[in-house]
Amino acid sequence: MDTAPFPNPDPAFWRGRRVLLTGHTGFKGSWLALWLHRLGAQITGIALPPASTPNLYTLARVGELCDSHFVDIRDAQAVADQVRRAEPEIVFHLAAQALVRAGYEDPLATYAANVMGTAHVLDALRGLESVRAAVMVTTDKVYRNLEQVYPYRESDALGGHDPYSASKAASELVIASYRDAWLSDQGVAVASARAGNVIGGGDWAADRLIPDAVRCWQAGDALSVRRPGAIRPWQHVLEPVGAYLRLAETLHAQPGVAGAYNFGPHTHEAATVRQVIERARQTYGHGDVLWGDGTEGPHEAGWLALEIARARTVLGVQPRWGLDVSIDRTMAWYRHNQEGADARALCEADIQAFETAGAAS
Repeated sequence: MDTAPFPNPDPAFWRGRRVLLTGHTGFKGSWLALWLHRLGAQITGIALPPASTPNLYTLARVGELCDSHFVDIRDAQAVADQVRRAEPEIVFHLAAQALVRAGYEDPLATYAANVMGTAHVLDALRGLESVRAAVMVTTDKVYRNLEQVYPYRESDALGGHDPYSASKAASELVIASYRDAWLSDQGVAVASARAGNVIGGGDWAADRLIPDAVRCWQAGDALSVRRPGAIRPWQHVLEPVGAYLRLAETLHAQPGVAGAYNFGPHTHEAATVRQVIERARQTYGHGDVLWGDGTEGPHEAGWLALEIARARTVLGVQPRWGLDVSIDRTMAWYRHNQEGADARALCEADIQAFETAGAAS
């Protein structure tokens, strides 16, 4: 197991702390809500209803653990009302249209959610005395991808060929503007978090690699893989979720470290889609695959990796689980859930294992 001196979230910091979490009904948001509850935080969640059936929010009964509100972040007044009612001390903004191909299908909705939705959340923080730190989650795809074989740093140029990537790059400009024009002077430390491709149990979103594989293999169908040679910075969901918690703690204590942060695996652990699927199939125990030649569908970047030196030096955050461990735990989650294991218990076991790995390093 690849372990590193990555500080675990501090229960003493989170116990009783008021936290606003947007996107709590999503895959990553549900994992973050479960961990925040474990730490003793008081969570207010705002998001659209879950987008898939099944979904982790429902199966893990996340709504029981927070003050949950179904709100469209494109509705500025509704967002402002809920934010001010919650009076949060810490904000995590995860709500978004998060799929590349869905962005091609409905670009206007993607820009509305990812750019204006982000602006609505930030604007609701202006003049709010309670808030001290905001972690605004974007993506590793905010960089102008030149298809060059080097990892992107936080200082590299932003860009985006497809609507999803472009909307997230634009949201980075919105985040920086609100931080510099208003929130920094108000005493609110604002950071953007750019995480690599995330895997983990409980994701059933359409057009994502592991969920597609699980759906196909559970049904006895072959998985069609469009671009087996594409390289991505794969990581278990608990890696960025733990990093978001650590980032919020650090922002609260040291507002001067506000800014952009990459979170991903070590550069040498960026892997091809083929490598991920071959390992997933081995762990799952069976599954057929139809390999494409990389020409099907709209444009997608062929190579993407992140430089994580800033997260390591400023936050003390390093990858804790390597690629094989991340894939194995992900596929074990799905297999055990299919056999009847409780989704929340499976998540809590993974969180505990992740914490234990950190404590032992």
